[in-house]
Amino acid sequence: MPAEPGTVLEVAASFGFVRETNYGRLFDVRVEPRPGNLAYTSRRILPHTDNPYRDPVAATIGELFAGPGARDYLGEPVTIGEHMLQAAALAEAAGAEPPLVAAALLHDIGHLRGEPSRGGQGPPPQAARPAGSSPRPNTDTGHGESGARWLGQWFGEAVTEPVRLHVAAKRYLCAVDAGYFGLLSAESVRTLSLQGGPMTAAEAAAFEALPHARDAVSVRRWDDQAKDPAITPPGFAHFAPLLEALARP
Repeated sequence: MPAEPGTVLEVAASFGFVRETNYGRLFDVRVEPRPGNLAYTSRRILPHTDNPYRDPVAATIGELFAGPGARDYLGEPVTIGEHMLQAAALAEAAGAEPPLVAAALLHDIGHLRGEPSRGGQGPPPQAARPAGSSPRPNTDTGHGESGARWLGQWFGEAVTEPVRLHVAAKRYLCAVDAGYFGLLSAESVRTLSLQGGPMTAAEAAAFEALPHARDAVSVRRWDDQAKDPAITPPGFAHFAPLLEALARP
């Protein structure tokens, strides 16, 4: 290993994301006569993970993509994780700002965490469901709210509000765009009735007045397009640095 300062960071960055903490991007381990930190002692330290209490956002969310995200998506031809990654890739290709790319990536995070009525602990067991499949819930109205609420521990409203509103955005578009309904998949048509159907004129006007309504509509359109089994989107690791950069300290 070269001895030039910063070389270890260059090597680490070549295969992963280097997250900056209050210790900086690099922490020098050394032995001191009167150490104030375990790392400064001469004691043997076994292999371990530093700072697990920080609960890094990308790692936490990445586990959901790797686990529940591998399930099929309520009758759609892609997994739910592939669907969310496709939506983020579409947002990125459209030149969306980073918070909106994150919202597209995370818009269905409520599904990955389970039914809201069970406190995010997952849906109840169902008999005769194919292995690896997602349940078909009786309602599909709460995942935006529950997902946004959970994401709020790390992100601001530029990320969480489009997530919260993306279900309402479908109802809005059905009310104001004559050609939109015909673009919906069969599963989206099914859930539309469970979500309240197209908005009334008064509901549409109220929706338009919301600060993040336009972003929610953008996420919704990417959501509807992101169901193509022929497309292989970037993996979650591609978006992890973006999430870490957007997360609150």
